[in-house]
Amino acid sequence: MFAVDLHAHTRFFHGFPSLGRAYDPLGARLLARTAKYRGLDGVVTTNHDYYREFDVGGESFSLLPGIEVTTTKGHVLVVGPDPPERTPQGELTPEQVVEMAHERGCAAIVAHPFRNSTVREADADFDAIEVNGKGTDPAEWVERLARDRGLPLVGGSDAHYPVEVGRAYTRVETDELTPEGVAAAIRDGRVEPHVDRSPSQQVLRRAYKAIHGQKGWLEHPAPEPPGLGMPPGEDQNAPPPRGPETGDSGRP
Repeated sequence: MFAVDLHAHTRFFHGFPSLGRAYDPLGARLLARTAKYRGLDGVVTTNHDYYREFDVGGESFSLLPGIEVTTTKGHVLVVGPDPPERTPQGELTPEQVVEMAHERGCAAIVAHPFRNSTVREADADFDAIEVNGKGTDPAEWVERLARDRGLPLVGGSDAHYPVEVGRAYTRVETDELTPEGVAAAIRDGRVEPHVDRSPSQQVLRRAYKAIHGQKGWLEHPAPEPPGLGMPPGEDQNAPPPRGPETGDSGRP
């Protein structure tokens, strides 16, 4: 078993592409060092709509390839040996991204399914559902979604700052920690999510929920209506009891 954070970024800011490109190699090294210090065996870099290969040195830690694709309905993680180098933001459907991932030998994961996303509703052959480290998706909703779709759960920190790496990760059952091995394990369900539920992380998750809630990014599934069937022992076809105005109390 290997401990792998399946969702991490090499930069903590957006909207400054040139500055980001300059920062990315440093961000990758900081991710790797922090993750190794915390006992992880590997981290998947899943930057928004682009993939770059980074050399962080050393043989005891793996920085694995991936990308977080912005589809027409939200984010999908593509993890494996050959993620696309760049994807057009908000143009590909979830179905197209899943098909592309599988053609490239990768796994396709629904990222933070209830935060600024309706990807979970797409009729696509996803490989897993993410338990996101930011904690904006209530666990019971994510678990129910995975059960309903018959998919395994995986964990990813969604780290933008290196200090966040590993707050959620995945135990991956594979003989070798390779991109091919990780993708195959996800597709086969040989994975198990782990979430850091320490008091400090609980405080951070409440902060994330407040911030994303103010942005209007949090989705709330419609509650299931209560059952409206007949009370036990009553005959649905029997006429209603006659009221007291007729002199009949309705009792036998």
